[in-house]
Amino acid sequence: MPSSREVTILLVEDDEVDIKALKWAFKKLRIVNPVEVARDGVEAWEALQNVERPYLIITDINMPRMNGIELLRKIRESKELRDSIVFVLTTSNDEQDKIDAYDLNVAGYMLKSDMGTSFMRAIEMVENYWKVVELPGTG
Repeated sequence: MPSSREVTILLVEDDEVDIKALKWAFKKLRIVNPVEVARDGVEAWEALQNVERPYLIITDINMPRMNGIELLRKIRESKELRDSIVFVLTTSNDEQDKIDAYDLNVAGYMLKSDMGTSFMRAIEMVENYWKVVELPGTG
C-alpha cells in the first residue's frame, strides 16, 4: 500500500510554460512524485478514471473545452471522485472564481502571478500538505 508521501500529482494546465515552471519547481524542491499532465478539464476528467489513489489535483481555472471550475463541479458531483483533494493555481484573481472554487471545497487557491519566491512557497505548501494530511486511498 502506498504511503501518504507517494502521491500522484495530476496537473491540469494548458500553458506549456507554466507546465515547465511547475516541473522545474518540483525538481528544485526535490519532489519526485509522479506527475501526470492534462491540458484541460476534459483530459483531466478522463485521466481521473484511471489515476490510482492517493492523488492530488492542481488545476488552472482558465482552460479550453472544460475550465477548472467546470472540472471541480464534475468532480464534486461524482460519488467516486468527490473526495478528491484539489488545489487551484491560476492567473485569475477574480473574486467570483475564488468564491466558486472554495464553494467547491478546494484545499487552496493560489495565484501564479509571482513565479519566484511566492510560487515556490505555494508548491512547497502543497508538498507539505500531503505529508501531514491523510489522503483518501492511503490505507
